[in-house]
Amino acid sequence: MTERTLYFWFVWAWAGLAVVTLPVLLVRTAPYGRHTPSSAGHRLPSRLGWLLMEAPAPVVFGGCYLFAPGFDVTALAFLGLWQLHYLNRAFVYPLRMRGPGTPVPLSIVASAFAFNVVNGYLNGRWTSALGHYTPAWLVDPRFLTGAALFVAGFVINYHADQTLRGLRQPGETGYRVPQGGLYRWVTCPNYLGEVVEWCGWALATWSPPGLAFALWTIANLAPRALAHHHWYRRTFSEYPRQRRALIPFLL
Repeated sequence: MTERTLYFWFVWAWAGLAVVTLPVLLVRTAPYGRHTPSSAGHRLPSRLGWLLMEAPAPVVFGGCYLFAPGFDVTALAFLGLWQLHYLNRAFVYPLRMRGPGTPVPLSIVASAFAFNVVNGYLNGRWTSALGHYTPAWLVDPRFLTGAALFVAGFVINYHADQTLRGLRQPGETGYRVPQGGLYRWVTCPNYLGEVVEWCGWALATWSPPGLAFALWTIANLAPRALAHHHWYRRTFSEYPRQRRALIPFLL
């Protein structure tokens, strides 16, 4: 059995696992951040936890390029998009946190670490070698539309994170109701931005691992946005009633 055949079996199983995960997370909220229970067990400091969770994604993805037999400018464009998101998420975001943040359960760190190793490999291996892109793909409508969505999602995500960061003074803890921007319409525009990003990635790469990652993003973040939304409504009596959890006017 060839590597390509094994790869396809694995990536479709990975996508199927995302579909199964969605209803599970709708019932049981992932126990980190504001949803961390007191019984969570061993925890890591927030900044260290974030770095360990996210760092495998840019490292493994980039490593696939180091071991690829050869790649062209299209593959480099995908490398640039991926690293734009994950260098920010893994290294810039945790360093810019205000306050110590909520310690992250070790079980969450381990599961996120494993996820990013697998996901980084599947997407990096495809874009660097198995996908067989040519420079002409850079002017294909699917790439152009997908890349535009990716950049738009990144901007939404980054701006939403900046708004959340501005709610706290250095060293301050606790939660406040964010205002302005897309927070006027949804509780979690940061998650909306990530969903837009990785749906754009799936379109730009037009690939099985890209589709699988988009499914995983929705499976993970849609339930979490709903959980955040319900938490805000329970915690703040003045919480804006017109806001939706993730998609303006709909969800």
